[in-house]
Formats: sequence, C-alpha cells, structure tokens
Amino acid sequence: MSYYCKLFTSPVGTLTLIASDKGLAAILWENDNPLRVRLPPLTENNQHPILLETERQLQRYFAGTLQRFDLPLDFVGTEFQKKVWAALVAIPFGETRSYGEIARQIGHPTAVRAVGAANGKNPISIVAPCHRVIGANGKLTGFAGGLSTKAFLLDIEAGKAQPVE
Repeated sequence: MSYYCKLFTSPVGTLTLIASDKGLAAILWENDNPLRVRLPPLTENNQHPILLETERQLQRYFAGTLQRFDLPLDFVGTEFQKKVWAALVAIPFGETRSYGEIARQIGHPTAVRAVGAANGKNPISIVAPCHRVIGANGKLTGFAGGLSTKAFLLDIEAGKAQPVE
C-alpha cells in the first residue's frame, strides 16, 4: 500500500499529514519522535483528496468552527491499540477522559498503563483526540505534541483560546 504526505502549517507548528488510499493514516508533530509512529516510505502529494480534506477540516477546527472531524481513518496497529484509538475518537468535543475511564470503556479495566502506551502511539493526533485524555487527578500528562500544545487544544475546545483564522 502507498502512503502520501503533505505538510500543513498550523497554530501548533508544521504538521505532516499522511494518508493511504483508504484514509487518513497519521498526523505527525513537527518534532515527533520518528519511532513513535512507524510508516513505510512516503510520497509527497499536495493534491491527495484525503489530505486536502484533512487540511480543510483542521483549518476549521483551529478557527473554532469544527467540533467533529468527518474523515476516513486508516489506523494501523494491534487490535488493542485500535480499541483504544476508537475510544479516543468517541470522546466528545470539549470533554476529557482519564486513562482508567478508557480502560474500563474498552473492557480492560486493569490495563491503564497499556491504554497510556497505546494513547502515546496514536498516529492520528488531533483527529483521534489523544489530547482529551488526562491523568486520574485531572492533570495534563504526556503528549507527543508537548503539554503546552495539549493545553492549547483543550483551550480551543473549551472556547478559552483565541481561534486562529
């Protein structure tokens, strides 16, 4: 399967959007650890329809006019990871969940650390909103894009951040 990429300049830095012909496969941070999400070789394609639609929806998200992404997703991972990532997609806009809540939701109540590990490997940042997962104490915890970015995304969703046009 071929994977295509496009750079997107956002308020949280330059993001690399990656798609297959099946759907959006990844959104990587500017300084992302290359081992966090492993991908085959990429072909730059600034006109790929899934990448263009992802860019359009991200622009609306950052402008404060989009609360729910509507994109085909192409998650590649273990069955457990896919369960966690599906739970991320189900977290409503502007809400948060703890790692323990996600573990209970997917039927593995004692797998809190495994949920945290799967959350950290989430390839489709922002769209599969791992930024909405917080510690049991309500504090912000690890995030591939950095904690200040996580706080900014949560502020956008809470209406506390200035929307970016």
